[in-house]
Amino acid sequence: MDVLRPPLIRIEGRVYRKNLIQEQAFPQEEEEDFYGGPGDCVDEPCDAFVVEETERGFQCRVEVPSPFYKYIIGKKGETKKRLETETRTSISIPKPGVEGEVVITGQQRSGVISARTRIDVLLDSFRKKQPFTHFLSFALNQPAIQEKFLQFKKEVLEKCSKDHGVSSSLFQNPAKLHLTLGTLVLLNEQEIQKARDLLQRCKEDFVDQITGGQPLTVEVAGVEYMNDDPAMTDVLYAKVHMKDGSDRLQMVADQLVERFVASGLMLKEWDRVKLHATVMNTLFRKDPTEEQNNTMTGKSSFKERESFNGQNILKLFENFHFGEVQLDSVRLSQRFSSDASGYYATSGQL
Repeated sequence: MDVLRPPLIRIEGRVYRKNLIQEQAFPQEEEEDFYGGPGDCVDEPCDAFVVEETERGFQCRVEVPSPFYKYIIGKKGETKKRLETETRTSISIPKPGVEGEVVITGQQRSGVISARTRIDVLLDSFRKKQPFTHFLSFALNQPAIQEKFLQFKKEVLEKCSKDHGVSSSLFQNPAKLHLTLGTLVLLNEQEIQKARDLLQRCKEDFVDQITGGQPLTVEVAGVEYMNDDPAMTDVLYAKVHMKDGSDRLQMVADQLVERFVASGLMLKEWDRVKLHATVMNTLFRKDPTEEQNNTMTGKSSFKERESFNGQNILKLFENFHFGEVQLDSVRLSQRFSSDASGYYATSGQL
């Protein structure tokens, strides 16, 4: 890493520098004892957090999902003890499994701020390692699209089943056809509600203005592959574009992701959202419940995959028309779930 250009960490709309440290990977995350050390975030502004003055000094409250308590505590309580010693504070953590606030108290305001900053950096590091739990999506599972998708599957298997790796297990569940805009790690009801509220604000701030309050008519047509070699394909997707040729769908997608990244609910992965609907994925061969592809955040991308030869599929179905669809809502979809229609359970939508 270039010490003059350290990586940046975004937390709750603020940007911090991450100093060069030696990190170690442990087999089990619950045994990790991550601590950035006293050199991290020394430039923390005093107004970044709400610090209350009390009769005994100062206090700061931090909303922390219960699955993250163990990272603040550390192996045998060592991380918590070191934080308290070096910042001269006391850190109170709720019981395991009980949602609540972590409370930092101390005699010095600067010590409380330092402890809060280090906890935020620590939690941000572990949040990035979590498999995503939710994602923003447009549903593409309308009956007409599903029918054309099943036709596509039938013809591919008839014409290309002898090609290396091609089998029926590669195909998406037609009830779960969708566009993914971005993925999120939401670990409790408070974080889910925060995402719901942000979706609603996005609708009011720019979505209605871009769409004119009307559904977006899009065409799903043609297929493309993700990787460099079509003979070793892992993900084949259908291309999606506005019927009127405008870039309104791209604008909505990009601005939604930009707003969620700025809020700290989503990590920035690409400069622009890649509008695509996965139709074949080698992850499905290993795990039929796997919904996303390897372009999205999640530990599933590390599974061993068996690629397939997609050259003939790309030639024969280059312009396959899956149909038109009216996109009228963005959904906060829950991973590994299904509703009555077979689509993902929805935690919120605009």
